[in-house]
Amino acid sequence: MQLFRKTEQRRYTPMETFHNRLQQAMQQKHMTQSDLCAKTGISRSTMSQYCSGSFRPKESKLRLLAKALGVKEAWLLGYDSPEEPPVSWEDYPNLRPIQLKRFPLLGEIACGEPIFAQEDRETFLIADAEIAADFCLLARGDSMIGARIYDGDAVFIRSQPMVENGEIAAVIIDDEATLKRVYYDREHARLQLVPENPAYSPLVYVGEELDNIRILGKAVGFMSIF
Repeated sequence: MQLFRKTEQRRYTPMETFHNRLQQAMQQKHMTQSDLCAKTGISRSTMSQYCSGSFRPKESKLRLLAKALGVKEAWLLGYDSPEEPPVSWEDYPNLRPIQLKRFPLLGEIACGEPIFAQEDRETFLIADAEIAADFCLLARGDSMIGARIYDGDAVFIRSQPMVENGEIAAVIIDDEATLKRVYYDREHARLQLVPENPAYSPLVYVGEELDNIRILGKAVGFMSIF
């Protein structure tokens, strides 16, 4: 009396044969056997046997074929797997992953008439970590459009008490903030804050007026966020 039935061992078989997938990939890439031989170093006779379905490649040759065709090895063998391989940065030496950083968004800065300087240390802007800035401000107005800084742009500021003549800086004037090009004449103790829009006149400060002015930092970059 047979108490146990012998079960047939089941094997998982590929959805399609290797040579069908190989021919499909070659058609999609518009490659001939000769092209594939040149890219992989596989001999013409061996490649012909692969394409005819006479036999499947060993692992090392399979890897070469998959890389040359830009497909996954498992897919090429006929298995039900995604065709395209995952993106690898090694395949694109001219590209690099972007490292991100949180920059405090401290409020708004005038690109026109100075506006009241108000800090908001609870808001952040995420941008490329390579931007050498300590915080950012939102530009308001159109006085800096010649420098391609538009209303609503985020301006990245590096904290420093002085800038070179002609550099763009965030400047505090009697607790009001403005973004302008800075020109300082030491000989005559004269400061000019120059806009990048001919519709606006430079702001000029001399003598004791300079006591109420301080440079918050240098503008090192800007980004449109709206």
